[in-house]
Amino acid sequence: MPVRPNRAALAASLLAGALLLSGCFAGSPGTGTADRLSVGMAFQPAAEMSPYSDDAVLLSKLGVTETLTALDPDGTPRPALAESWEQIDPDTLRMTLRPGVVFHDGTPLTAEHAGAALNHAAAATTPPRALKGVELSAAATGERTLDVSTTKPDPILAQRLTAPGLAILAPSAYREDPTAPAPVRAATGPYVLDSVQGATSATLSANREYWGGAPKASGVDARFIADGASRAKALRAGEVDIIDTVPVSQLPTITGHQVLDFPLPRLVSAHLNTRKGTLADPALRAAARDAVHPAQITAGVYAGQADAAKGLFGPASTWAAEPPAQQHGTAPATPQGQPLRIATYDERPELPEIASVVAENLRSAGFTVENVVVQEYSTLESEMLRGDYDVVIGTRSYAVDTGDPVGYLSTDWTCGGSYNLSMLCDPALDAAVAEAGAADAEQRKQAAVRIASQVLAHDAVIPLAHERTRIGVAPGVQGVAQDSFDRRLITAETAPGA
Repeated sequence: MPVRPNRAALAASLLAGALLLSGCFAGSPGTGTADRLSVGMAFQPAAEMSPYSDDAVLLSKLGVTETLTALDPDGTPRPALAESWEQIDPDTLRMTLRPGVVFHDGTPLTAEHAGAALNHAAAATTPPRALKGVELSAAATGERTLDVSTTKPDPILAQRLTAPGLAILAPSAYREDPTAPAPVRAATGPYVLDSVQGATSATLSANREYWGGAPKASGVDARFIADGASRAKALRAGEVDIIDTVPVSQLPTITGHQVLDFPLPRLVSAHLNTRKGTLADPALRAAARDAVHPAQITAGVYAGQADAAKGLFGPASTWAAEPPAQQHGTAPATPQGQPLRIATYDERPELPEIASVVAENLRSAGFTVENVVVQEYSTLESEMLRGDYDVVIGTRSYAVDTGDPVGYLSTDWTCGGSYNLSMLCDPALDAAVAEAGAADAEQRKQAAVRIASQVLAHDAVIPLAHERTRIGVAPGVQGVAQDSFDRRLITAETAPGA
């Protein structure tokens, strides 16, 4: 069952947190042994490590959970717990499970167990995001063969099954509460989740029976350290071996350590309100586009630690490396003091600074920036979705759940899109997205590049930067995963320093 500490356990958790922060991990993080790994994670568990929440990514990055399929760097599905699959009809994939897989509680993996795990996810009160709009069911057809079906053809079903929220867990995980399965000693990955100390830390041991070979470390001690400066300090002090997500501001402080740096499928952009207010005028949107200088932001705010934005899709998406030359249908007008309201959120420290730079660019072009609103995302979300602002500056992963760009285009750039911050509505664009949604994986990528060009032709958004992630690694530590989809960090090949 999910870890729900009682009062005594909560007190112990707080004490443990105080000890951790005071430096008891120094030298040999958390264990006093040299064969364990210690990692500082950037996000705290939000739902007691339930895989039906954003905590699913924490489980995946720590090497606890696995899915039937995984993603290659270009977003192509590859074998994971399923060693192969075939499309037996338009609605069904028949999957053959890898032999010799054993859950952390000693139960051998069967097709019946895998099917039950998927059916539990599909029936959850809040199903994993990867299943949004999809009715999925699974049934064993043999000891190692499993049919996964949808009520209508789904060209990206194999990619969908890579989502961390669709991890395959042992039957024991669902016994107490099928709507919130407990991954403690119930998954299949190289590391066994032994315990979770609230939002402070977690303890993992090596899965010596792992199908991919015994892990290089005897265990992992995870600390959840939301503050980036504190994570960097822990790495410098030798309290952790690896830190996830090094903020740009902390890079100069990390010396004598390796920093792994690679692109993410994440766009930082300025959404321009196409429906209401000053920027409903296409000519003024074109003027705003010309006024904002993305290179100034990547060079200044990101100190060169982000990639210049040439379009919606960045260098993490190798299939979109050469976007077509951009055509804009409207000539820019000359602003005459028209008012603008700008909003952004403060959970990502670069965004308020970017908002200040964009505001100054727009003032210099002749707009009147009435105010720049900076608040917590949860406070701003409803206002942003209502179109209360002329410009919304934010960051968005366009491949977080399935690796499929068409899903992102549908939610963000169609008339009925659930995250359409630019309030864009173009029937021709909707038709192109619908057509792409019926295509296979490779055709979807090609279509996505063309559709992105259509979005930019409306001047509905100004791409500002494509973010990169950085992982801090202590000397001697090897085998840390560099995953642009941000799902893997610790693997069986990750080894402590000498």
